[in-house]
Amino acid sequence: MKAISQKGNDLLWKENPDPDLKKDEILIRIKASAINRADLLQRSGNYPVPPGASTILGLECSGIVEEVDGQVKNFKKGDEVCALLAGGGYAEKVSVPSGQVLKIPKGLSFEQAAALPEVFATAYFNLYMEANLSVGEKVLIHAGASGVGTAAIQICKTKGNPCFVTAGTKEKISRCMELGAEGGAIRNEENFADAIAKWTENNGVQVILDPVGANYLEDNMKSLTLEGRLVMIGLMGGAKANINLGLLMMKRLRIIGSTLRAQPIAKKTEIMNNLKENVWPSLESGEIKPIIDTVIPIEEVDKAHKLMESNQTFGKVILKVN
Repeated sequence: MKAISQKGNDLLWKENPDPDLKKDEILIRIKASAINRADLLQRSGNYPVPPGASTILGLECSGIVEEVDGQVKNFKKGDEVCALLAGGGYAEKVSVPSGQVLKIPKGLSFEQAAALPEVFATAYFNLYMEANLSVGEKVLIHAGASGVGTAAIQICKTKGNPCFVTAGTKEKISRCMELGAEGGAIRNEENFADAIAKWTENNGVQVILDPVGANYLEDNMKSLTLEGRLVMIGLMGGAKANINLGLLMMKRLRIIGSTLRAQPIAKKTEIMNNLKENVWPSLESGEIKPIIDTVIPIEEVDKAHKLMESNQTFGKVILKVN
């Protein structure tokens, strides 16, 4: 098969060994993959590959089932699927545990389906399984224009959770509000803690989904109400910060550190089953939509990475295979 190989900082579309089909796995001929920030970190040497995972970049894909292990009963050759990967998505083929695979929602293209697994799994897992978000609770979503952000906004809308976002421009805030956000603050122009105080009438939000980290910690804690939950899913703004433990104790706050890629197969299977039950019907009805900024041929992956690094995108950057 062909796949993206990394030599230094260069990414080359070249021949690689076919993946081995292991016990309870599905071999997928990939039609589309997608860019995630973790790919950029791995490329730069700042995100170690989990033990046993493919060293090829790519955390999600869509395609056609080419082969299944004998123990797999719920998929067959020819099924159109999308999958959550620990690696290996920038390729023509990938082998993945069957529990991390779902059939493509009816009516969606391969490019649209490739925009689903990583970001919708991240959003649903962290909001509803880690933070135990319940109906009516309010949410602050940082980086609302990102793939995870646009997924989280839409899930919150369907589940009855008012949300507020931060993003880089007024235009991005407007587009987030079109997806269902009730308000937003422009990063670097407004203090989001002040905006949250106004939006909640000084009550604060119950849950914050944050890929930024250290730079936002103090204002995140100010923005949470009693027994609020802060879910940390990234460190774009740094890994080390001072913390006001008095505020943490007085508000009875919880700070939850979360990663998806290194979760065991059983947990990823649980997450994907939750998506199938709680999100897939809304995708099939059109209530939730995959948000795609650009589709780029996989041979031009460097261009796709530069586009994501520019922070000018809204939603996902998709890599088309073949």
